[in-house]
Amino acid sequence: MTTAVDTARMTRIKEIVCDILELEEDEVTETSLFSEDHDADSLRAIEILASLEKAFGVVIDQAELTRMVNLAGVYQVVTESIEAK
Repeated sequence: MTTAVDTARMTRIKEIVCDILELEEDEVTETSLFSEDHDADSLRAIEILASLEKAFGVVIDQAELTRMVNLAGVYQVVTESIEAK
């Protein structure tokens, strides 16, 4: 079940990702791949990770970048990081 907190978090994550990738929010789906579909490079991935850490006050191991290939993966990693705090 999705709560208001989850929805707000998902919205904020999508805003951050779209801002860094310089895309409109309607261009990015939960499953569109950052590198393959949106031409994001590894530097953008690191920038996304750092921005998420700052926005949510969490530490995300760079090894998690392998899971952060689309919005669904990012939501999962951020949620796990918040719950582990």
